[in-house]
Amino acid sequence: MKICNICNRISATDEDHTDCIQMRRVRLEDDDDEFRNKISERNSVSGNQQDLGVEIRAVLEHLAREKEAD
Repeated sequence: MKICNICNRISATDEDHTDCIQMRRVRLEDDDDEFRNKISERNSVSGNQQDLGVEIRAVLEHLAREKEAD
């Protein structure tokens, strides 16, 4: 027996509960989606993309493409 690292309850197996793992994964994905949306909004609000560094523009474009693919 082991204590689940996520919910801190006893687990019959020597691993975290499957439900807890899935719940944590869903929450992390939701946080990532919110972050991507905020970045895209900031990018489109700025208007003048020449002020941003080349690396930052590349990251923002990559995140925008990932968002469109979903």
